[in-house]
Amino acid sequence: LVETIELAKKNNLLDLAKKLSGPTRLQLKVNLEYLDKLKEDKILVVGKVLGTGHINRKILIAALSFSESAIEKLKKKGCEIKTIKQEIEKNKKLEGVRIL
Repeated sequence: LVETIELAKKNNLLDLAKKLSGPTRLQLKVNLEYLDKLKEDKILVVGKVLGTGHINRKILIAALSFSESAIEKLKKKGCEIKTIKQEIEKNKKLEGVRIL
């Protein structure tokens, strides 16, 4: 987590670094059902992705963590699953990514 925060700061993603630095109890817990309703295809969740609901489209999702059922359902739909650190390394300015 510390490496991810420092990488975010290095790439001038200060809002993201601030969210990551906050207490874990305040981080989001997002269900697949909610993610499926979003228009964006690239989503970054500062928190955990849970497996409640279904995903009906292929998306790129980056998060701090995923439940086992969420990983299973996302892989079934062919979604790309990454850590936040991996996404920042690939897309330094997080262009086109919606941050939750």
